Amino acid sequence: MDDVLADPVDIGRHYDERTPIGEEFRGGQLHMWYWYDRDDDASLPEAVHRTTRKVTETLGLRPGEHVLDAGCGPGETAVYLAKEYGVRVTGVTVSGFEIGAARSKAEDAGVVDKVRFQYGDYMELPFPDGSFDAVLALESLQNAPDLGRVLKELFRVLRPGGRISFSDFSLESDAEPRRVERFMTTLKLPVLPTLSEWLAHTAAAGFAVEEYTQCGPRVFGMKAKYLETAMGRRDEIAEKFGETEIAEFSRLHRGFFAPRKDQIGYVIVAARKPRG
Repeated sequence: MDDVLADPVDIGRHYDERTPIGEEFRGGQLHMWYWYDRDDDASLPEAVHRTTRKVTETLGLRPGEHVLDAGCGPGETAVYLAKEYGVRVTGVTVSGFEIGAARSKAEDAGVVDKVRFQYGDYMELPFPDGSFDAVLALESLQNAPDLGRVLKELFRVLRPGGRISFSDFSLESDAEPRRVERFMTTLKLPVLPTLSEWLAHTAAAGFAVEEYTQCGPRVFGMKAKYLETAMGRRDEIAEKFGETEIAEFSRLHRGFFAPRKDQIGYVIVAARKPRG
């Protein structure tokens, strides 16, 4: 898989290209949706925010805590954490577009005193040991060139007793591997762990896993519902960005839909750094 990204500059460029239109479709967010079934009438932004809530609720956040949003995207999640839980949030990303978009969202929401965003490579974070009470990683570990190294770095910046919660794609079936390879190439995934492999990587970094779930059927399994819902807003978004940009956005994501819906899972893992 020679096309897989291997350095922060390329990863940043990858998201610079995709985030502007992607966040427009998903209400200022960039991660996956969550629908209960085909009859669920939630809008796409509402379905995406469900994923936000499902993952962040596993952190057990308390007012005044300091949270690292590792791979913060365009900032909507960090703003939500500050307003909903009364926490301080530091968001890091390697996308210049995302930093600008995130700072604008924080200013518009009136939370610049609680939320800050900066360029940061989670392979080598510019923070002292034990800087954070909690770490959130919504679909950001997937692009790590070295997953073990990233998890150990997140372990380092957490205080003893601190928590981490992350969500990401998983491999559910290795049948028809070409479909999976197209998916991985499109998203620039160096690896696609199974649920058990995600848990093993987490434990190997020193974390004690406390909760996990596999909700792929309600996430990637609803890819057809996503397409139907997104098409309902296509003309509106094309008017803002132009037909050429929409066509390019669609081209860049074509491989994402290649796997069968039962091949790609979606895991949520919550773990803790031992106190001693």
